[in-house]
Amino acid sequence: MSTTATRVIVTGEKSSRRSLFRRSSPEHVNRPGQRQRVMKETLAGYGFLVPWMVGFFGLTLIPMAYSLYLSFTKYNIFAPPKWIGFDNYIRMFTNDPAFMQSAQITLIYVLVGTPITLAAALGVAMLLNYRDKGAGFFRSAFYAPSLIGGSVSVAIVWRAMFASDGPVDNALSAIGIDLGGWIGNPALVLPAMILLAIWMFGATMVIFLAGLKQIPKELYEAAEMDGAGPWHRFRAVTLPMLSPVIFFNLLLGLIGAFQVFASAYIISNGTGGPAGMTNFITLYLYKRGFSDGQMGYAAAIAWVLLIVVAVIAFILFRTQRSWVHYAGDNR
Repeated sequence: MSTTATRVIVTGEKSSRRSLFRRSSPEHVNRPGQRQRVMKETLAGYGFLVPWMVGFFGLTLIPMAYSLYLSFTKYNIFAPPKWIGFDNYIRMFTNDPAFMQSAQITLIYVLVGTPITLAAALGVAMLLNYRDKGAGFFRSAFYAPSLIGGSVSVAIVWRAMFASDGPVDNALSAIGIDLGGWIGNPALVLPAMILLAIWMFGATMVIFLAGLKQIPKELYEAAEMDGAGPWHRFRAVTLPMLSPVIFFNLLLGLIGAFQVFASAYIISNGTGGPAGMTNFITLYLYKRGFSDGQMGYAAAIAWVLLIVVAVIAFILFRTQRSWVHYAGDNR
C-alpha cells in the first residue's frame, strides 16, 4: 500500500481520502468514454423498445382512450359522435334488461366454471405428479384441448355433440335420460358452455403440475412421519405450498372467463340464445356495436366490463396476503 493511502487510513485526512479515491477510481479515469458507452447502450435499449412503444400507444393506449370518449357519446360509425354524457351508463343499469340478464349469465359462468376448472386441473395434475410411466403422453393429451379449445372448429363440434340427436343426447337416451339436446334447452345450454370451459383445463393443469414439482418431498415425508393422512397432507402441505400457483391460475381463469366470446357466438349462431342464456357480456357488446350500430353504447359496456375485472383483480391482490404463502414468508 502506498504512503498516501497509509496516511489516509491512519489519520483519516478527508482531502487526501477524496484524492485517493479519485485517483484509484476507474470511473473517474475513464469517465468520458464511459459516459459515451452508457449513452450508446441507453439509446440501443430505447431503440429496441420502439416497436413495443408504437404498438402500446397505437394499438392499446390511444384506442382505449378513444373508446372511453365514445362511451359518453352516441355513435354509429356513419355519423360523427354526439356527446350525451352518462346516458349510456344510466341506460345500461336502469333501462336495459338484456344487459342485466347478460351480466347475470356471465357471473354464473365465471363463478361456477372457474372453480370447477381449477379443481379439475389440480386433480389431474396431482395424478400426473405421482405417475412416471407415460406421464409425458398424458400431459400432452390433457394439454391438447387448451390449444384448440377456443377455436371455431371446436365450438362447431361441441354444438354438434350436444345438439338434439347428437352423440351426447343419444348416449343419455340409451340409459333412459331423454333431455332432447342441450343446445336448444335454455336450462342446459349454459352447463354445456361450462363443460366446454372445463374441457380446456390443460394449460392450467400444466402450471399446477410445474408447481407441484417444486414442492420438496421432505415436507410430505415429515408430515407422514407425524401421522398425517392423505387429506391432511394435501391441506397442510400441498395447498399452502401451491397457493402462489393457485392465485396465478385463479386470476387468469377469472379474466379469461369474463372474455368468453367465440364459443358462445358459434353455439348460439350469434344470437345469444336460446332465451338469451349464451348472451354473455362480450357477445352482447358485439351485437350492440356491430349488429345494431350502437358503438357508443358498446364502448360503455366494454368499460364497465373492464372496471369489473379490474376490481376483482384488485380484491384478489389485496386479499392474497391472508391465504397466499411465498417461499421465505414468515407469516
